[in-house]
Amino acid sequence: MQTTGLGVLGETYAADYLRRTGYIILDRNFTSRFGEIDIIAQHGHFLCFVEVKTRGVRALGRPAEAVTPAKQQKLGRTAEYYLARHRALVTRRDLQPRFDVIEVYADADGRPCRLNHLENAF
Repeated sequence: MQTTGLGVLGETYAADYLRRTGYIILDRNFTSRFGEIDIIAQHGHFLCFVEVKTRGVRALGRPAEAVTPAKQQKLGRTAEYYLARHRALVTRRDLQPRFDVIEVYADADGRPCRLNHLENAF
């Protein structure tokens, strides 16, 4: 399976998990000139910017290791852009921004089978 296809499956798996655990998905694949945020969700008084990293059984290392300082900087800039464009949402609901990483692991057939949610990852 292509990496892109696996990534899409991982993002869907992560979004389903977030919904089941009480998150409200506000946006997916939000893109700006600075980069992309996979999932933007509200959970309580948090506005969560979620980066999803999916890896198959043959991958080395943890998926979260791919969220490098350079990637974190891109996510931060993209989040700032989102906040500027959705100021009323954040102000009206008094939401505190937070960055999460969800690691999704796929089985030998390329199907997501488990995840690890790292809240406030950076």
